[in-house]
Amino acid sequence: MSAEDFARRLQSRLQQATAMKEEEKLYRYKGVLYPLILCPQENLRAVEAVTARDDDILLVAYPKCGFNWMVGVLNKIITEATGRKIETRVPPLIEFFGPDVLQAIDQSPLLRFLGTHLHPDNIPASFFAKRAKMLVIFRNPKDVLVSFYHFCNNFPVLPSASSWESFYANFLSGDVPWGSYFEHALAWERRMDDPDVMVVTYEQLKQDLGEGVRQMSSFLGFKLTEAQVQRVSESSTFTAMKESLPVPHGMGGVIFRKGEVGDWRNHFTAEQSQQMDKVFSKHLAGTRLGRQLNYDVHCQ
Repeated sequence: MSAEDFARRLQSRLQQATAMKEEEKLYRYKGVLYPLILCPQENLRAVEAVTARDDDILLVAYPKCGFNWMVGVLNKIITEATGRKIETRVPPLIEFFGPDVLQAIDQSPLLRFLGTHLHPDNIPASFFAKRAKMLVIFRNPKDVLVSFYHFCNNFPVLPSASSWESFYANFLSGDVPWGSYFEHALAWERRMDDPDVMVVTYEQLKQDLGEGVRQMSSFLGFKLTEAQVQRVSESSTFTAMKESLPVPHGMGGVIFRKGEVGDWRNHFTAEQSQQMDKVFSKHLAGTRLGRQLNYDVHCQ
């Protein structure tokens, strides 16, 4: 799908959303909430039939963990390593693609760079069986919650949050699109020993993007020179991506909002912060992913 086709489809879906009631915009599929306009049942059923290849690259992220930023970074890495110019910046989320697009992707002879927000248990089993490389991005839950809240209130295909307090409660209970952050995190924690899975955090990449580019390139089997690493990292800061990546009209500030670490402090009450601390401790304290998120530094 070209960027122009994607933009046209998105505008059509935005118009469709204006005629819908807020409560109609989400539905449950196998117990998980999904946005009806972006991920209708026919899409999710088609995804289940996707056959992976051993050279596929799958970028996985819970919503608002830096997915679109990493799409740009990986596009640049692939271009530097292979000489293949990535012509489109369309978000490669497989659950957004209908059966026709997925069929075209299946027939493509080119290296496939795909993405998803799906829980690992809902990713087609062939990606694990074929040992496709899966790069998983996580971000501290407090900043994810804030970014998700603003995204829902500025992206009409999702229901607007009735209040900050209600969205906060829904996030903690997992009653948000794509399900529980903590269930996603625990599921990937259990797969961190898989040599075909690499988990990196948004905060690590913000702190040292160059080192992140080196590690991700090596994981994907690409050998970049230091000059190439520098070229990718210098052109891939969050600010540079926000200014340079083509996005559908009016969506730039929605897809790329602030990109800050610690913006949660402008939204959380002391009580909400303490409650989130307890939930994080219950689910992720002492885990490898919990340590990697450096919660005590970024969320206290």
